[in-house]
Amino acid sequence: MNVDVMNLEKAKALLEKVQASCTFVNGEDSFYSTKRGVAPLLELLDDKKSLEGYSAADKVVGKAAAYLYILLKVKCVYAGVISTHALSVFERFGVPVEYGKLSEAIRNRDNTGYCPMETAVLDIDVPAEAVTAIRAKLEELRRG
Repeated sequence: MNVDVMNLEKAKALLEKVQASCTFVNGEDSFYSTKRGVAPLLELLDDKKSLEGYSAADKVVGKAAAYLYILLKVKCVYAGVISTHALSVFERFGVPVEYGKLSEAIRNRDNTGYCPMETAVLDIDVPAEAVTAIRAKLEELRRG
């Protein structure tokens, strides 16, 4: 079993073990977050943390999260649930991905429509532009 596969398996196991929202593994180094949505990924990006060489496991990955994973330079990703939009982002950028369930789009938390983050980046094809759209949507949601 190669290193990337072992890291991904460890990340998946850690996701279940600690009931995290996302986990990151590179050899013996691992960490996780229990924060919801794209918040942990944005924090890593803001902290200028490169995850080059890390494998990630995440409960839910929509297109917005996919772009953040691309910018964080993860090696590969496992998603419990992934949207077709996110899958196409990973394929376009050559990031291997495994998933449990493929969904047309990620639903919002109260299941009344699509996730606002997914919607915010639906027509965006550039990762840096996606970050701008994600931050704008988060600000709009905070203001109510």
